[in-house]
Amino acid sequence: MEPAYRGLGRCACSFWLAVAFDIVGLAVLLIGVFVNVFFYDLLIYAGAIIIFLSLVWWVFWYSGNIEVPPAELEDDVGLLKKNKGGLGAIRGTVSRLSGRLSSSIRNSLRRNGGTSPSRARRSAAGLPASPQAQQVSVDMATLAPQKRTPLSAVSSVAGCVVEMPHTTTETSPT
Repeated sequence: MEPAYRGLGRCACSFWLAVAFDIVGLAVLLIGVFVNVFFYDLLIYAGAIIIFLSLVWWVFWYSGNIEVPPAELEDDVGLLKKNKGGLGAIRGTVSRLSGRLSSSIRNSLRRNGGTSPSRARRSAAGLPASPQAQQVSVDMATLAPQKRTPLSAVSSVAGCVVEMPHTTTETSPT
């Protein structure tokens, strides 16, 4: 037989801690507001923080006193009765179906190497799916400093002649 709890419920310790935090926090906050000390701002912030921390104890007290009838707990803790017809059978079927569906999705992601749906859509649309296919290779070489020439450079790009204006470059003595 379960003991009958009155008044504060099962979590009286959490209740009294919440009340104590509220009283201490309010006292510290009011001292910071009304007493002329040079660290009043510290007291105001500390009081507000203590009052905020009392919310933790209030949540513990409230959630510890929630009472759920055993009939509602049957399904949550795996005590689902097998002889239930109708709704219980539908829940079991839906549970098995969702388990199969989630395991098949999980297995397909493992086989495909974790391909995201957006990447799969891009590759189905004909665009390159891998980031390596979109990269451009650029060869870079170190050039020795050259003498300055007042001529403009001429470059041939894709069959077109492009004249580049003369630019001055600075080199650092290394």
